[in-house]
Amino acid sequence: MVVHLGDLENFRVKGVYSEALVRSLNGYGHDPAAPRTLQNPWTREHAQSWADSQNRHREPLFIEGHPYAHPRISVPNPPPAEIQLDGETLHLARYGTRGAHYSRTPPPAEWIPEP
Repeated sequence: MVVHLGDLENFRVKGVYSEALVRSLNGYGHDPAAPRTLQNPWTREHAQSWADSQNRHREPLFIEGHPYAHPRISVPNPPPAEIQLDGETLHLARYGTRGAHYSRTPPPAEWIPEP
């Protein structure tokens, strides 16, 4: 089964004991004489660093009036109500499955009736 990396969660470091998984990770460099030996294993620290970075889920950032996500910026999940970008304040306009959409105009003030 092929699953998009963004749909996975709770990454953690564990040992690899499956010959099929070792063969898959080794790719063309797999040695049949050593079926359970990884050719280029990561250190535990490197693997833990990668897992931690995947567990910090980030959402793409869209700015109203621009058709594409900002190429260098992403926001945490859940996104903040306001962010500073290039010296201007952007306000969260909406948030959904396709990312956080920010606007340059602040949200309307909530009207509270007087008692």
